[in-house]
Amino acid sequence: MPCQKLNSNALKLNAQGYILSATQISSPNVDARPENTKIDLIVIHNISLPPNEYGGPGVMQLFTNQLNPNEHPYYAEIYTRKVSSHFFIRRDGELMQFVSCLQRAWHAGVSSWNNRERCNDFSVGIELEGSDHEAFEAAQYKTLKKLLTCLKNNYPIQDVVGHSDIAPGRKTDPGPYFDWQQIKT
Repeated sequence: MPCQKLNSNALKLNAQGYILSATQISSPNVDARPENTKIDLIVIHNISLPPNEYGGPGVMQLFTNQLNPNEHPYYAEIYTRKVSSHFFIRRDGELMQFVSCLQRAWHAGVSSWNNRERCNDFSVGIELEGSDHEAFEAAQYKTLKKLLTCLKNNYPIQDVVGHSDIAPGRKTDPGPYFDWQQIKT
């Protein structure tokens, strides 16, 4: 079921779980959701690679298992991790998609929400290019709001939470500079 057209800038989701206008980069770090699972949670994250640096290919390389451990000291620590997210929103608002919404991306790790374990099973993960140390850009909030509207129009979304909400004590993102008021609908 495609998104309802809210305006000429609304995002559209196709039947295969892809946003038509997003840059598509396929991640191998994906598998099937459990049968008959409702997608009812959205998890917001932040990421930057190298840490606190923006605009480079590090996030795409991480999500596609192509991170060079010799390129940066931090990469040597993480290059073997198998992670992905459904979406990544760059500082300028560019939207990239790595995994179909119909599949399970590997973004949440050990997690629980409302007494349900394994949040990857029933959530969509959205990574914002950023860190816990500075504010996000207006362009990111603009894209994020459009994406949230589209996802809510297509799935029975009950909650939009931070990674820190589903993995407290283990994760801190999207961090103290994420403005939750910006995405209220």
